[in-house]
Formats: sequence, structure tokens, C-alpha cells
Amino acid sequence: MKSPVSRRSALVGGGAALAAGLAACAPPNPGNVNAEAAIPPSEGPVTLSYWAWLKDLDKVAAVFNESQDRITVETTWIPGGNSGGYAKILSAVAAGGGPDIAQVELRQVPEFALAGALTDLTRYGFADIADTFDPGAVAQAQVGDSYWAVPQDTGPVATFYNREVLEEELGLEPPATWDAFREVAGAVSEAGKNLISLDPSDGSHPIAWAMQSGAVWFRPEGDGWIVDMLGEPSMRMAEFWDGILADGIIGTGYGSYTTPWYAAAGEGNVLASISGSWSDALTESVPGGSGKWGVAPMPRWEDGYASGGHGGSSAAVLSTSKHPIEALEFLTWMCTDPAGIDAMIEYSGIGWSPAKDYIGEVRQQPSEFFSGQNYNEEIIVPMAEGQNLDWTWAPMMQRAQAIIGDGFTQAVAGGSTMVAMLENSQQEIVKIMRDMGLDAEEAR
Repeated sequence: MKSPVSRRSALVGGGAALAAGLAACAPPNPGNVNAEAAIPPSEGPVTLSYWAWLKDLDKVAAVFNESQDRITVETTWIPGGNSGGYAKILSAVAAGGGPDIAQVELRQVPEFALAGALTDLTRYGFADIADTFDPGAVAQAQVGDSYWAVPQDTGPVATFYNREVLEEELGLEPPATWDAFREVAGAVSEAGKNLISLDPSDGSHPIAWAMQSGAVWFRPEGDGWIVDMLGEPSMRMAEFWDGILADGIIGTGYGSYTTPWYAAAGEGNVLASISGSWSDALTESVPGGSGKWGVAPMPRWEDGYASGGHGGSSAAVLSTSKHPIEALEFLTWMCTDPAGIDAMIEYSGIGWSPAKDYIGEVRQQPSEFFSGQNYNEEIIVPMAEGQNLDWTWAPMMQRAQAIIGDGFTQAVAGGSTMVAMLENSQQEIVKIMRDMGLDAEEAR
């Protein structure tokens, strides 16, 4: 299902919406976000600082540093964003300091831009190279006509499943559609097993489902935002999952890749995870699973998108950086050059490649764990290409996801419904956005 308004036309004025938010929400020293002229390139050698929670990022930087002698990248590990990393970054920017580059989840990019923490990369020519990135990745770093970060990895959703039990033992196929999902989940439940098990507090799942269905929950328009969580794509998703929960045919006691999930998966009692592409590495830890698992597309609606998005990060040039041109040069290498992509996969274990035409050398090979399947090229590439490019993250996505997770928990417990969750979430999110000083309206 295509959004009735194209991304380009719907987001005209999105830059104005961010500008209005910047005026209201910027920290004391917002750096070079809007007011200052573009900073020219340095005439001599430059040392860039990079804060991130990616493991062994120093080894990725070393590959770049050895490739030339003009720019040196120094990395510093920080806690994951919500575990203290974001507070550290924002505090540093507010004090007029901080690194040149910081890791920021894609869903957090608008919020960081509103806080005055990011450099508008459009002012440094990013629009001219945007087509070298995967469209589904770069779209998540854009609001209006401005690009606020460089996509570093993404998480197109696919189905990771126990092929031996589902296909050989139960005689079932991984569901290609959501209608088939209901049938397969019911049959698996009748066999005393669960097709999937969800953490009901995790709001990222309903978000990915809505995104795939064709929803555009947050739309910058003029000097404000339109919040539309009750349109037809969202409603059919919510009504579908209300039916699944009412039937009790999936697990809801724990999420994928938790200790109980691994125990159940190892015993063949939970058979799949419908989650981001990065789930392949986590699935490979299922006890005794090698050669027994496979990968299939995300179940889809007939007129929806191929896949939703589940996770992903950006590398953002902070507004206090004095070397944005050099920072963008390094990030373009890291996130589009085959040497950069391969280094991030080898050393840092990134999710799906942000480059348009290169998924990484190791990901072009068949997988022994996944039954000899060349799943990255066969499954994940089409999932990445089938993204909802109209989707834009809200400028308060951390709180929005928590609100959705709370409503999801209530629906699972039987005290509410997914439909009510969307209705209540929309009202609460609009109120929060208005309290932030934003002009936010519910869609009519």
C-alpha cells in the first residue's frame, strides 16, 4: 500500500518544522546547526573523534587511517544510547564540546536534530551522494529536504525459522502472508508449540508491523507535525493482532533471543523469530541449531510493503564538530566503500549494510547454519528493497515507543486492545509533542 502522499511532497516544509523545534528545544550551545556558515575543509591534517557503542570500532577506523594520511579517526566506546550514551552525548554538546561523530539510532535522529545536536549534512553536499546509500536506510536519516545523519546499518525484517521442525516434522511452510501466519501459528499451537514468542513490552514490533502495512505515523507538514496512527494500514494491523492475541496462538511470555527463548528454541518448542536482519547472528546461538534453520520473507499484506524496519543506527556529525567535511568524508567511506562495509561486518557485527549496491563479501556466501541457504542475497536483499520509504520517525521516538509498548502489554494481558492502544497512543503522543513546543495535530 502506497501512502497517498509521496515522501517528497508530504515532507515539504519538514525543515521548517525542525527549525521551529530547534528554537524551542536546542541546548545552550547548539553549535553550527543552522545559524553559522558552512565550515570549510581544513588546510592540514585532521583528527576526528568518534563515540559509539559498536564493538571494536577502533579496528574499523584503523583500516581507514591506514588508507591515507590526511584524516585520523580516534574512537571512544560509550554505553548504548538509552544506557547512558545519549545523555553523555547531549551533555557534551550542551557544553559546547563532544566528539565530531556519534552513534545515534535511526529512530532517534529527529529527536537529536530537534535538540540542536546534529549538523545538517545537506549543507555539506550529502544530497549529492545520497543515492549511493540503500534507499530504505537513507530515508530514515532524512526529514524534509535535510539529511541529519549517515545511515550506518539497518534492520529489514525477515523470518528466521526452525526448518527441520516446521517443514519436516509438522509439514508446514513459513507463512508468506499474514493470513497464512494465522493459519500456521494455529497449527503450530495445536501441536503444542509456538511459532513465535513476543515480549509484550517491546513497542518496536507494532511499529515494524505498521511500517510494513503502509502507515506513515508522523508527517512533518508546514511548521508542524501530523500524527496519523489510526489510518487504514494501522487499523488492519491492529485488528489482525487483536485476533491473534484473542486466539492465544503465539507465545507472549518472553521475547526472541532471551534466555527462555533460547531454551525453547533449542528444544524445538518455539520455531521462529520475525525480526531484523541482525537476528541471523543471534539465531546462530540456538543450541544444536546448525543446519536446521532457514530464513524466509516477512509475512506481508497483499498491498503492503515487503518488510518493516526493526533497528538500525546512524553515524551523526555533531553540531559542535569543527571538521564536518572531513567527518562526512570518513563516514562516506565507512558506510559505502566495500572496505568500510567489510570492516564493520567483520569487527563490529553491524546489521544490514547501508550501501546501495554492496552487502558485504561474507554475506554473499551460503550459510552452513541456515541449511546452506544464501539467505542474504535471496531473502534479505528483497526485504531491504521493499521498505516503506514514506516513513519518518517522530521527534520523540523513545517516549513514543515506550507508550506503544505499554499499550501492547495491556492488550496482551486482555485489559485493552491493539486498536485502543493506537487510539490512546496517538492522543498521548500529540500531547507530548505539544508540550515540547511543537505544533502537532491528529490526522483528520
